[in-house]
Amino acid sequence: MQNNPYHQSHVNIQGIKVHYELYEKDPSKPTMVLIHGFLSSTFSYRRLIPLLRDEFRLIAIDLPPFGKTEKSRNFVHSYKNMAGLVIELLEQLQVKNAILVGHSMGGQISLYAAKERPDMFTKTVLLCSSSYMKRLQPHLIFGSYVPYFYLCIKHWLTKQGVWKNLCNVVYDRSLIDQEMMDGYLQPFMDDTIFMALARMIRDREGDLSEAELKKIEVPSLLIWGEEDKIVPLEVGRRLSKDLPDARFHALKNTGHLVPEEKPLHVTEKIFEFCHA
Repeated sequence: MQNNPYHQSHVNIQGIKVHYELYEKDPSKPTMVLIHGFLSSTFSYRRLIPLLRDEFRLIAIDLPPFGKTEKSRNFVHSYKNMAGLVIELLEQLQVKNAILVGHSMGGQISLYAAKERPDMFTKTVLLCSSSYMKRLQPHLIFGSYVPYFYLCIKHWLTKQGVWKNLCNVVYDRSLIDQEMMDGYLQPFMDDTIFMALARMIRDREGDLSEAELKKIEVPSLLIWGEEDKIVPLEVGRRLSKDLPDARFHALKNTGHLVPEEKPLHVTEKIFEFCHA
């Protein structure tokens, strides 16, 4: 492994093949687990990984049904279940005392995991974490049972287009190049992802409540973009007050996709937090 610090593989968890990437220059370094957001994949950490891999043993996971993980209509796509999937993967890899890094939806899944297994995680880093969202409207949940509902999801996402979606999550649009568009578009070339997304609409139970957040004692670092249109800055400030042990840092001229937009600033704050 010393001669080949990058490794990618699949493991079978809860009946599906889960893709993960391992960056291990030095196995004695602390383990950091990278969890992406909705409609994303490990690709969203491409700018952070080169900055973190010398100081940490990195494990980046593709959550179902995204990235290279199997797109299953039978898997239960709830936050609690996806947090359980992360925990089971780390147990298989014999990981202990890990640092969780979660962006957007991945932040909420990180909180679910920290709540479930505080013994497994030493710290959490929440990058514009999903917060206080309720379960989706009943008519959408009902619609997810309708045959070919997935085509409506495909039509909506196709109509939006990758350019428009990226414009919603970054502040500086000059960062959007062909490589970036191709990387975020690639997992959606297979129709099975839209079928799995219909199942996710049915399964997603909503974010942790204020009362549940107040019970999470794992130290947390919250990093937010001041121009975040998806999860606004005031939501992050509220989250930092509800978590018992939290630090909050806001980035100017930054949108929702902080790992892409400000990797150097994010890395600096992570180093400060983890070495404190």
